[in-house]
Amino acid sequence: MAAGSALLVATLLTVGPRPAAADSRWGANYFPNLELTTQDGAKVHFYDDVLKGKIVAINLIYTHCQYSCPLETARLAQVQQILGDRVGKDIFFYSITLDPARDTPEVLKAYAEKYHAGPGWTFLTGKKEDIELISKRIGLYSNPGLNKDGHTPHLLIGNEVTGQWMRDSATDNPKFLANLIANFMGSWRSAGTRAPTKNQAEAAPLDLSNLGRYLFQKECAACHTIGGGDKIGPDLLGVTNTRDRAWLVRFIHEPDKMIAEEDPIATALFRKYKEVRMPNLRVGSEDMKALLGFLASQDRTGPVPRAESQPGTAEP
Repeated sequence: MAAGSALLVATLLTVGPRPAAADSRWGANYFPNLELTTQDGAKVHFYDDVLKGKIVAINLIYTHCQYSCPLETARLAQVQQILGDRVGKDIFFYSITLDPARDTPEVLKAYAEKYHAGPGWTFLTGKKEDIELISKRIGLYSNPGLNKDGHTPHLLIGNEVTGQWMRDSATDNPKFLANLIANFMGSWRSAGTRAPTKNQAEAAPLDLSNLGRYLFQKECAACHTIGGGDKIGPDLLGVTNTRDRAWLVRFIHEPDKMIAEEDPIATALFRKYKEVRMPNLRVGSEDMKALLGFLASQDRTGPVPRAESQPGTAEP
């Protein structure tokens, strides 16, 4: 838990601040203006259409990723809910695929729908060499051989006008990420007449008093509720009563292998929830014990309040 809290500071990288107009290093002379394609098939240019004059949050994903991408996409969906209708007006979200050969606009559109991505969040594809150059210029590139994901789940937050750029973990606490983004939005408290659908005050902080509850909020709440209904994944109320403990342990450890082996329960869940891949959370034995203990306690006592603002309910 201490290590997780330390990430709130340790993973932060700030470049700037400096006015872009006064230093072309962070303007058109630095960022490539390469052509990309949105999930709707529209052609855009990276500098002119994605960055210029905007405050942005950018991450790298690919739709068949089995580790960090599902969690970071679900986490960003939570952040979008917290920021409400500011997304698409004061701040623009962009997710760029690392696997353009597979992630066509149609595939990205289906992926966005699975995670309930709202207006103001655009998914982009393009030529592989162009995406690699863009990822290097914006500081999100990582050696594909360093981990099983082939990349590190970072979120770049930037204000092209002022030349301020900041990088954080894309799987961080959604309230923390929303606050980071809010700091880049000069009109955050006054712009517009419509109130956000959610705000930071409604997003409760992570509860560190109980390890199992903390792990659920940190690792699971982006996709699941306890008694709040289906979301990106199933409602987990009663799961320790309906599923064998050994099955739960293995499914949390290696959901990809169980789907590949065509485990009947894992396969049925995969199909029911629009083939959203549960990430490998790499939960250790003590954390697993605490997490399952917490879930079992909720099965005995009933539903608990949601830890964070939630995206819309997934269709059954």
